Amino acid sequence: MINPFFKNTGPHNINFLLEAIKLNIYNLPDDEITDIKDINSSKKNEITFFHSKKYADLAKKTKASYCLTSENFKSFLPNTCKAIITDKVLLHTAQITKIFYPDSITDDYDNTVKNINEKEFKNKVKFGKNVLIGNNVKIGKNCLIGHNSIIEKNVNIGDNCSIGSNVIIRNSLIKNNVHILDGCVIGKKGFGFFPNKESNFRYPQIGIVIIEDNVEIGCGSTIDRGSLSNTIIGKNTYLDNQIHIAHNVKIGENCIIAGQVGFAGSSTLGNNVMIGGQAGISGHLKIGNNVQIGGGSGVIKNIPDNSKVMGYPAKDLKNFIRKNQ
Repeated sequence: MINPFFKNTGPHNINFLLEAIKLNIYNLPDDEITDIKDINSSKKNEITFFHSKKYADLAKKTKASYCLTSENFKSFLPNTCKAIITDKVLLHTAQITKIFYPDSITDDYDNTVKNINEKEFKNKVKFGKNVLIGNNVKIGKNCLIGHNSIIEKNVNIGDNCSIGSNVIIRNSLIKNNVHILDGCVIGKKGFGFFPNKESNFRYPQIGIVIIEDNVEIGCGSTIDRGSLSNTIIGKNTYLDNQIHIAHNVKIGENCIIAGQVGFAGSSTLGNNVMIGGQAGISGHLKIGNNVQIGGGSGVIKNIPDNSKVMGYPAKDLKNFIRKNQ
């Protein structure tokens, strides 16, 4: 599942797609492409992209029929996947994504919202003043919603959840027993664009946010929805105040993350990870299970299971202490 909320305009002919993005590839069959997905979840009759050796192992196993990639990386693809060679892999991926999902670029306010007193939830949910609810929203049993909160369109909330005051949620699946504290913004578009001197090109954000059971999210935190995959917070994970989680980040179960930690896009955390306050995690990294990261650290490379690190760049804790005594 990527995003059950945005409408897919496909299928589209592969030659139409390439012509639309001004990429001239000749002698291709008139194949119908049903969707665009990340290289891990893509299937037959879909198109994907491959732009970094970090994803070489996934590229070798992709089931996509077509892949936007560079000349240097095409050899990693299986014979069942046709390479579409370009020197602008990410830009062309964004342009094709926009064709399939034209409504995913903007994040304007939801004009479908109505006061909760006008919705079917008024007798099922305990709520404060000035609570607004959009279309296609589901809310389970025994839930609370604080003052001035907005549950915009396309949100599912499970049972026994508590939503604080001044919270905005959209494009999210929230499981049971989740606590979202005051001032959070969840499910808005991520910080994805391509710089241009005249007009920056926005990358469509077609993923969602999935928050598993028994999660707590501290005040003022922001969780961006995914771009081509989903942003996921695992079971029983606790986030402190003012944490930012960028698009496509996946956080495992039983993690504890202190205040003002920032995650760049597409990094993955294992289970039982502990991170001290004001640490920063760069993008496209893999943090293993049972890892401990000291406060104020800057993580710029993968960290294996059971490691303890600190500093910038983050290094083994014992080495850090030895060099800073």
